[in-house]
Amino acid sequence: MKSSANRNKNGLNIIIVGCGKVGCTLVEQLSHEGHDITIIDKNSTKIQSLTNLYDIMGLVGNGASYSVQMEAGIENADLIIAVTDSDELNLLCCTVASRVAKCAAIARVRTPDYSQESGYLRDKLGLAMIINPELEAAKEVARILYLPTALEVNAFAHGQAELIKFKVPKDNMLVSMAIYELSKQIPVKFIICAVERNGEVIIPTGNFTFEEGDYVSFVATRPDAREFLKKIGFKTNQVKDTMIVGGGKVAYYLAKQLINYGISVKIVEVDKDRCEELSVLLPKAIIINGDGTDEEILKEEGISYAESFVPLTGIDEENIMLTLHAKRCSPAKVVTKINRITFKDVINNLDLGSVVYPRFITAEAIIAYVRAKKNSMGSNIETLYHLFDSRVEAIEFKVEEKSAVTDIPIMNLSLKDNLLICFINRYGKILLPNGQDCIKVGDSVMVTTTHTGFNDIGDILK
Repeated sequence: MKSSANRNKNGLNIIIVGCGKVGCTLVEQLSHEGHDITIIDKNSTKIQSLTNLYDIMGLVGNGASYSVQMEAGIENADLIIAVTDSDELNLLCCTVASRVAKCAAIARVRTPDYSQESGYLRDKLGLAMIINPELEAAKEVARILYLPTALEVNAFAHGQAELIKFKVPKDNMLVSMAIYELSKQIPVKFIICAVERNGEVIIPTGNFTFEEGDYVSFVATRPDAREFLKKIGFKTNQVKDTMIVGGGKVAYYLAKQLINYGISVKIVEVDKDRCEELSVLLPKAIIINGDGTDEEILKEEGISYAESFVPLTGIDEENIMLTLHAKRCSPAKVVTKINRITFKDVINNLDLGSVVYPRFITAEAIIAYVRAKKNSMGSNIETLYHLFDSRVEAIEFKVEEKSAVTDIPIMNLSLKDNLLICFINRYGKILLPNGQDCIKVGDSVMVTTTHTGFNDIGDILK
């Protein structure tokens, strides 16, 4: 356990209950951003491992226990985050904390029954946030299946703007074209935010020239994004059907969303009881009781002509093998869910198409809240995404007060290098700004940057 003598004065005091995948990701990112972290878990080995790795405090015990929370310093904490495997324990941790101290509380809640009541639970228990990693992962997979030529689709401005990533194919019109030339040729508004080439990430200027194999992220309104992709030679129609292997919570949430959009869903699940549950929960889906890792069953169920294929087993290695198999025998759009982040370089070198990491989705939502809470200036973080293996941050700020960035033409602002203002959301209208536009109080502003740890819109200035 770490001594409290050299605790950071500027960061928040944060207690994290639960040292699973999400807990570890939060410890890594929040300690890196300068917060004082105390972790609680019943597993002493996990506590020992994390306190050896990071400059944090650790406590072995039940995080919902009043005495354990008191020992962890709940009375002086700014925030408690409960991310154990038990929804009930997470809610109890937060309830105890909110009764004892004035700290904010965030609970991870995964059960569909509770998720439907998340607004009620949040209000009645006084929680700052309830987050459901499986539901958020399903939303991310669904966004990709609605636009299957994209590798990633991230939503901003309450879904009005999208940040979309694609790979420049061989012989595409973009090859050897500069961004300023593309702007003249494509009659829709878009902004190229970031490009990865040979492992290096660039925040490009107008003179940047595309090459085959570039990974490109751009921002546009939802209709303009589809029009832009169409103009550069990509298909933009959503998939008609999908085959899902594994019938867990993500599969349930995903199937529910896809069916609402008129997409046919087939789920292959090995557990007979779970199949019966899913048949009741999802009457419009086809539920197959069988081993989805069996090549013959996949062939029988039509993998060779499925438009999309999503392996959602609980085992990363199985998901990866199923993806590679599907890419070999099917033209399907494939989305791979991966829970762990070990061997990331190996994973990046495999052709897995779109990859979704539920633990990162959860961590990003919580980190956005933490940064907004830490900031006492005139703006708040609305949305945060990490791109290109966390080397780029895409952040949406709500501008709430006048500051050094407001009412000044963007061309006259002294912006940091490797930073781009991508859009301004003004009263629900998305503006892709030019040099003459100004940021005004009440706007939401989205930036992409290779800098990390921005808390306030003022951080964009040198």
